[in-house]
Amino acid sequence: MSRRRSVAVLVAVVLLVSGAPHTLARAQADSHALLDRVLDVYVRDGYVYYHALRIERANLDRYVASLDVSPADLARMDENDRHAFWVNAYNALVLRTVINAYPIHGTGDGFPASSVGQIPGAFSRVKHRVAGQVLTLDEIETQVIAGFGDGRFVFALGRGTIGSARLRSEVYRGARLDDQLNEAVEEFVRRTDNITIDRTNDVLTMTPLFSWREDLLVNTVDGRGQMWSNRSPLERAVAAMAYPHLFPSEREFLARNTFRMQFGEYDWRLNDLTGGIPRQGESQ
Repeated sequence: MSRRRSVAVLVAVVLLVSGAPHTLARAQADSHALLDRVLDVYVRDGYVYYHALRIERANLDRYVASLDVSPADLARMDENDRHAFWVNAYNALVLRTVINAYPIHGTGDGFPASSVGQIPGAFSRVKHRVAGQVLTLDEIETQVIAGFGDGRFVFALGRGTIGSARLRSEVYRGARLDDQLNEAVEEFVRRTDNITIDRTNDVLTMTPLFSWREDLLVNTVDGRGQMWSNRSPLERAVAAMAYPHLFPSEREFLARNTFRMQFGEYDWRLNDLTGGIPRQGESQ
């Protein structure tokens, strides 16, 4: 081998080695690329084209298969990347749970006919392999994600229902996680089907989803909750979480602290965009 060629090969090897961390970083950053593509194509404003996704499910299935990484690989991730991994895993598994049963025609009491609630054990019994563990969706949420100690994650999970947090048209990523979680909270509390203010009767109606994860929400409320020190822990948590994101007149309503809080009804209808967005009060 000529001297010139040897030098060229050496330079190439050095560049390859020095670029390896960047290559690895790019590979890790793109580990959610398949799901990102699915969300971008099939999700609009939190609603999902389930019919089309069921037919064109290859990318979603490949992504779900990729979730069974080794615990060691998961442990090597940055904390925010690990948190994003679990949120994306949950949302992807809900999508697959729905399309595996789609179209849903259930007859059980308490849920609309096409609701994810009609799928037997969808959240509590069906197991999934993720990062070396075999877990239900409820276990992922209450044992893994709740362990992050941040109530904002409650609003990052798309549960396949209109009443749940809005499923984003993009994946969660570690580098943007804080901003994405703040956006998820803001979007959730601004929806009038989650928090409704009735000034005439001085009533604030909130979705029961808040009560389902009361412990986590209560434990992550900051000092703003002291404005409502006479309230129950959950009421303080909801008011403190909503306050920064509401309109001035709504903040004034909360600050007066004379309102009565009550729970509304959770909307269990499937967040299905097939055939158009369901109208308010329309059954499925």
